[in-house]
Amino acid sequence: MDQLVKELIHRLKLTAGLNTQRVFAAWDSCSGAAQFTLKRFYRSGKLYITINSSVIRNQLYFQRDALVEKMNAFLKEDELFCAEQEDGSGFIQELILK
Repeated sequence: MDQLVKELIHRLKLTAGLNTQRVFAAWDSCSGAAQFTLKRFYRSGKLYITINSSVIRNQLYFQRDALVEKMNAFLKEDELFCAEQEDGSGFIQELILK
């Protein structure tokens, strides 16, 4: 049944949108800054996050590499996340904080 659902998602070309939502869920779960997040944007392996607190943004800035690793580990465990995409929107490669 799991394979059938994955195949249906792939055939309906929903993987890019679903991956984006899974990346946002990884951010909320791993960063601890969901309540300070104003905007999120994900494209081509780059996750852009706008934070409303400069103090939180500075703390997260120094933890960027660790956060990327933690979010990618979260995504590896996610059954609905499709790592191989035609448009290159697989795992997170870079975190950009604004």
